[in-house]
Amino acid sequence: MASSSAAAAIRLVFLHFLVFSSLTSSAYEFPHGDRLAHKSASCNNNFQLVKLMMWVNDTKVESVVGLGAAFGALLPAHADNALRYPAAFANPLNCCSSSTSNLSNSIALSTRGDCAFTMKAEVAESGGASGLLVINDNEDLYKMVCSENDTSTNITIPVVMIAKSTGETMKQLMLAGSQVELLLYSPIRPLVDISVIFLWLMAVGTIVCASLWSEFIASEQGHESYDQLAPKISSAAESVKDDSAKEVFDINASGAVVFVIVASVFLMLLYFFMSAWFIWVLIVLFCIGGSEGMHACLVTVILRIFKNSGNQKVNLPCLGEVTVLSMGVMPFCLAFAIFWAANQHVSYAWVGQDVLGICLMITVLQMARLPNIKVASVLLSCAFVYDIFWVFVSPLIFNESVMIVVARGDNSGGEAIPMLLRIPRFFDPWGGYDMIGFGDILFPGLLVAFSFRYDRSSKKGILNGYFLWLTIGYGVGLVLTYVGLYLMDGHGQPALLYLVPCTLGVIIVLGWLRGELKHLWNYGSSESLSRDPLGEA
Repeated sequence: MASSSAAAAIRLVFLHFLVFSSLTSSAYEFPHGDRLAHKSASCNNNFQLVKLMMWVNDTKVESVVGLGAAFGALLPAHADNALRYPAAFANPLNCCSSSTSNLSNSIALSTRGDCAFTMKAEVAESGGASGLLVINDNEDLYKMVCSENDTSTNITIPVVMIAKSTGETMKQLMLAGSQVELLLYSPIRPLVDISVIFLWLMAVGTIVCASLWSEFIASEQGHESYDQLAPKISSAAESVKDDSAKEVFDINASGAVVFVIVASVFLMLLYFFMSAWFIWVLIVLFCIGGSEGMHACLVTVILRIFKNSGNQKVNLPCLGEVTVLSMGVMPFCLAFAIFWAANQHVSYAWVGQDVLGICLMITVLQMARLPNIKVASVLLSCAFVYDIFWVFVSPLIFNESVMIVVARGDNSGGEAIPMLLRIPRFFDPWGGYDMIGFGDILFPGLLVAFSFRYDRSSKKGILNGYFLWLTIGYGVGLVLTYVGLYLMDGHGQPALLYLVPCTLGVIIVLGWLRGELKHLWNYGSSESLSRDPLGEA
């Protein structure tokens, strides 16, 4: 069993340091700004995301996204209140001097550079333009602000920045003789989308389900001690263990520190060497782990309902003795994972990703456990520092947040890291997804699962135990994370900044108030850790 134990440890460690622990929304963000920008009464607009509806020869083709400037007219919130104008390129194209082309009653297009944004807007407005689109020199949307020496800030037309690819598309269409018309408006994003509620329920539900999973498997043996995550008391439970080759092991203090260090190293590898092929390696590994997790969960559920379905076994080359049930379930799980990987860019792909992810996390939380609060404090404190450092401190070193760059999948050829739960924003006119990294569920989940085992072994009730209060604390931590996202204009937040105090802090404070902190701190310390593959205590 040594080889399967090592494989389980490798799978667990790999999963943990692959995940990035920031809660983000993939709806459009403002990646670049200038906090030192000069502000005045005429240059104090809130930066608005702008939708550009495009018509080519009176045929609507697509909607693209731009970013409104800190100056100029504000755009209406609804398309019905906006006007449709033809597009016209300024001449000269940089719009830094009077245009020789006719800009009257049109949306002027200019390139970025050579003069201030406000000067471009003033030139376009003096030429009769009804609006100005500034084409960036890359795919980012920069905040157009005023400099301290700007005097030309009395702009009365809307000014919007668009990405380089959008400008190139317009240019090619217009050079081909097509008439391009544009309509600009800025829909208001709802304060809270219902997707946040569903994501909250998925995260909390995954932790609760994983904590109760061993109780579900051994439900007929209610007197079994809860310090065993995989009880060997029934043929059904034995079949689950044999089929999935699960090994339960305790994480120790030294292993917890190494765990977070390795996670940081891998995050740096992702940051420096991110590419489409690298992401596909992670996708393949996620599919393997997800299908294994799905297999373990399905076999467990089926055996719980049909108790004798795991009795029939066959011998297979290299695999040894396996149940017929396992042989039937595994092809389905593999087919599910392959189907998701082949269709991960379609609108419904998030469902398959979440199913695989939840099954994988439930399985991982059955494989690993925290033996006591001492180890939990080391692990969660290291993860707490890890999350804050790579989100907030790393920009001081790398000029950008390493965690957010990896989460966005920059330089990945449009492929995204799959190690997260995501759900589309149902009522947000900008679309996008609300997301939570696996680490934000697994790290606190280890502690919540420990609290459940501790309550059962100590015969504590639901109110005088710890499981209920840690579950509530985790839910409150997620709410605080979303509040942080709102206050930070949707930029990525280190979720463990909120989740660790709301879980680890809760159990420490409660243990201290109840006089049980010493017992929680040293709980299980006399038990053998010889099976721990993460290192010796």
